[in-house]
Amino acid sequence: MRISRFSTKWLVKLLIISGLALSGCRSNKTIPYFKNIPESEYSQIAQAKFVEPKILKGDIISVYIKTADPASVAAINSGANQEGTGAAGRDVIGYKVDKQGEIEIPILGNFKVEGLTTSEVRDLVRQKANTLYNDPTVQVRFVNFKISIIGEVSKPNNYNVADEKINVLDAIAMAGDLTPYGKRENVLLIRETDGGDKEMVRFNLNDAKIFSSPYYYLKQNDIIYVEPSKAMIANTERQKITIITACLGVLSTLLVLLTRTNVL
Repeated sequence: MRISRFSTKWLVKLLIISGLALSGCRSNKTIPYFKNIPESEYSQIAQAKFVEPKILKGDIISVYIKTADPASVAAINSGANQEGTGAAGRDVIGYKVDKQGEIEIPILGNFKVEGLTTSEVRDLVRQKANTLYNDPTVQVRFVNFKISIIGEVSKPNNYNVADEKINVLDAIAMAGDLTPYGKRENVLLIRETDGGDKEMVRFNLNDAKIFSSPYYYLKQNDIIYVEPSKAMIANTERQKITIITACLGVLSTLLVLLTRTNVL
């Protein structure tokens, strides 16, 4: 049976239209942030003030003392085998804040640290260490400063942070940025208050006001959730691509066969 030239022309048109539809289904991965920043050579935007996080019960902090005689402070710097669990279930070494809000450091004794910052604890420890050692240097930091990034990011996970001065954009960068389907105008921050309640704040990454938000800097155990954008449409597009690809294969094969049988 011969196929008319009219039918063949429609097959060619269908092949072209299908190819154009397939090329139009590509996702735009270059999605800009902060669209409302003026496009001038120099722009200045007010930034939120960093407030040092307070130490809470259950936190794990490291205390490191440096002196002329390292052996004299070895027991302190070892963390006295006070182990805890950090991000991804990994064991960490440090002093865990007990139910009374205290830590016990060998040789130096007990310290009430709940509600203090690491710099305030450093001053307390240095004051005590000065009575026992000659000109000691003291470092105190969080060991289990953990944040969680979930949802439409490239690498959702729990992250232990070495520097407690971390902001929302740092966290998103750690997680490999948002996927093309993440809602940039609706990023959710979940924070546990001192009373145990959940505090929820939404960010718009398209708006430069995020820099001045009091929630711009994160606290330990903060959770960032990136909501998927038009997830059903994304799934539908993938299904369309699969169907169109199959149709293109069938039409290409059909055109080859028609050409070889001299129908075209």
